[in-house]
Amino acid sequence: QVQLMGSGGGLVQPGGSLRLSCAASGSIGSIYVMGWYRQAPGKQRELVATITTTGSANYADSVKGRFTISRDNAKSTVYLEMNSLKPEDSAVYYCLAATSGGVVSAWGQGTQVTVSS
Repeated sequence: QVQLMGSGGGLVQPGGSLRLSCAASGSIGSIYVMGWYRQAPGKQRELVATITTTGSANYADSVKGRFTISRDNAKSTVYLEMNSLKPEDSAVYYCLAATSGGVVSAWGQGTQVTVSS
């Protein structure tokens, strides 16, 4: 089994920055892609960004140019640098890990990001 431990998040003013981290443990050999989804109140969970073990990144259009995802394979950890944050970025951010076949191995516990003045 894969376990994910997320950290970061919090309250920030519009235009500010935050950094999320997510560390994987357990059966990490099966992990091919890691990343984040987010869910705002009353909305469906949506993709934010993912990155593969080879460094190929994928972003939602809404965060392109503002968010950067990176990965430290030696630490089995993925990072999400969020800049120029907007109120509409407010949500619970969930880390995930998945296999090369697209099967989700684990979800993190979720971390709240609130962008407000």
